[in-house]
Amino acid sequence: MTEQRREQYDHDEQGTDLSRRDFVAMSVAAGIAAAAVPASAQGRPVVETMVDIKTPDGTCDAVFIHPTTGSYPAVLIWADAFGLRPALREMGKRLAAEGYAVLVPNPYYRVGKGTLLDTATFNFQTDGAKLRPLMGSITADGAAERDAAAFVAWLDTQRQVNTAKKIGTQGYCMGGPLVMRTSAAVANRIGAGASFHGGGLVTANPNSPHLLVPKIKAKMYFGVASNDDKTQPDAKDKLKEAFAAVNNPAEIEVYTNALHGWCMPDMPAQAGAPIYKKDDAERAWAKLLALYKTALA
Repeated sequence: MTEQRREQYDHDEQGTDLSRRDFVAMSVAAGIAAAAVPASAQGRPVVETMVDIKTPDGTCDAVFIHPTTGSYPAVLIWADAFGLRPALREMGKRLAAEGYAVLVPNPYYRVGKGTLLDTATFNFQTDGAKLRPLMGSITADGAAERDAAAFVAWLDTQRQVNTAKKIGTQGYCMGGPLVMRTSAAVANRIGAGASFHGGGLVTANPNSPHLLVPKIKAKMYFGVASNDDKTQPDAKDKLKEAFAAVNNPAEIEVYTNALHGWCMPDMPAQAGAPIYKKDDAERAWAKLLALYKTALA
């Protein structure tokens, strides 16, 4: 990816401008359009339902996906900068088929409902400015924490959720810091958190996610993109040190052949080259399932 295009894809964590380092950082009403989804390879069919969840800031539209019968550990998925869209729904279905009750919220509900960006036509050079107000709406101080508390409270009222089990949360790109904020804000319920090509996990700002580590009780996994590690090589070390200091060691690894965004199959190409890398995406998925299997028991 060229430096010029990289700068257009980066964003300040607080949503104030697009910058090279930090873009990568950056009630209960339920039920319309429930639909059965075909069984997974494991033979577990799932149901997908659109839901509305009241939060302190409004009403968030979300997708709730779960196996057709039974109750399961819940998982909250934080999207990348492109928000709620078919790729995230497919990810939710795949995870639900493994035996989880999955919530995929629209992180930009304060701005608009549904899918607000089309990755098939998005051009970083001409459309980059569209990201600023969207990302700023969820990365603003306290926004993710308020949402996380509301989402967890909602999940805990659903019969498909086994409240005796801890909740997992995973995030991509922008969603990485949101995983850390969620894990700190609802520490007693979050048992596992995973960040994949998350950006802005360690910053010089007083609200840097890594400063929340003492509040986090969850077992954590961080999959780091090679170019993110090159841009900020000390971030992984500071994360490791922060978790080790509170006797909650996190697993952190750099995917040396993968670029920022490698987990998302619909990630727009950069400089004409694809970003999604299936083999490393599958390796990351296996890491995620292993984390949930052990930490959400």
